[in-house]
Amino acid sequence: MYDLIVGNGRVLDPATGRDGPADIGITDGRIAAVSDGIAPAQGDAFLDAAGLTVTPGLIDVHVHIYEGVTHYGVFPDEDVLASGVTTALDAGSAGAATFAGLRRYLIDVSDLRLFALLNISAMGMLDEAVGELEDIRWADPTRAIAVCEQHRDVILGIKVRLTRNLAGENAGPALRNAREAADAVGLPVMVHPQAAAILLEEILGELKAGDLVTHCFHGMAGGVLDGAGNVHRCVREAVDRGVTFDIGHGKGSFDFEVAERALAQGLIPDTISSDLHVHNINGPVFDLATTLSKFLLLGYEPAEALRRCTVTPAAVLGMAGEIGTLAVGAHADLTVFEIVEGGHQFEDSGGRQRTGDLRFVPRQVVKAGRAMAAVARGYPTG
Repeated sequence: MYDLIVGNGRVLDPATGRDGPADIGITDGRIAAVSDGIAPAQGDAFLDAAGLTVTPGLIDVHVHIYEGVTHYGVFPDEDVLASGVTTALDAGSAGAATFAGLRRYLIDVSDLRLFALLNISAMGMLDEAVGELEDIRWADPTRAIAVCEQHRDVILGIKVRLTRNLAGENAGPALRNAREAADAVGLPVMVHPQAAAILLEEILGELKAGDLVTHCFHGMAGGVLDGAGNVHRCVREAVDRGVTFDIGHGKGSFDFEVAERALAQGLIPDTISSDLHVHNINGPVFDLATTLSKFLLLGYEPAEALRRCTVTPAAVLGMAGEIGTLAVGAHADLTVFEIVEGGHQFEDSGGRQRTGDLRFVPRQVVKAGRAMAAVARGYPTG
């Protein structure tokens, strides 16, 4: 009756509100049934999830792939899909001059469902020796618009990085060029805002509903907190306008103390993402599951943390109800976790450590109805 049954597990799906024992039947890459008592004999294959938690496949709205072209690149299937992420958004690794290769050699052939933000810099993120916007001539809205129009099915927005070592003194014009390109094609902007040559108030002033601010809990200059540790008024105004605030952990963009202060004042991130790339895959990020686990120690219940890696990012990607849910009819993308109790050490981007009681450890991942073993980076296997 089914191609695959995932049975005997705890099904935790923030989209439907389900949290309890259930079996999942999968047919033709879609979820066909979620109920108690689906017998293993009813499926061509059976994945026993006894003692494990079955969730919608994780969605990461900030990764960097394109290994061999950008110095940040990790591999989509071996590094992202294998860690329990079934859908990901590459956050500006490629620009107008380099996007065709990203699509041909990675997006179109990877098992990972992969979308992209187009970097407003035509070169994308080639080399750490030179910032992609230090020469403003790279930020050509006309070229960006043309590439977005050609690849509308996979390009979901424009990315701009404003930090001084990336944009020099060009943060203002680069942001305005990104805004121009995004508005012309009716797509959002994702802004990497920290330590820019312009104030956060000016950056947020350019953003509108649907735009994204990533690295929202970084500890550098130009953060969401003022000198007294209070959330800036311009940040609250941006939230009220519908601007999305994203974690984007990264190598240098997540600070426990900033997160604790901001959360205590009600600044709740919309999406939890990893900013996974080659410089942090061996720590402190490791994978999205590790970033997700850090929010458990910050006080989130598992379902609320998962919502920010499933339901909300599905809406951001324009696929609400299709992914990020275990509802009947949705894509059969699942992550099977062991939620491990005990003292777990977690580290932020500045090397500060916290101890958490729970950790999401990916054990299996199902993409389009096909099951495979997951890789749990940063978690001892011996």
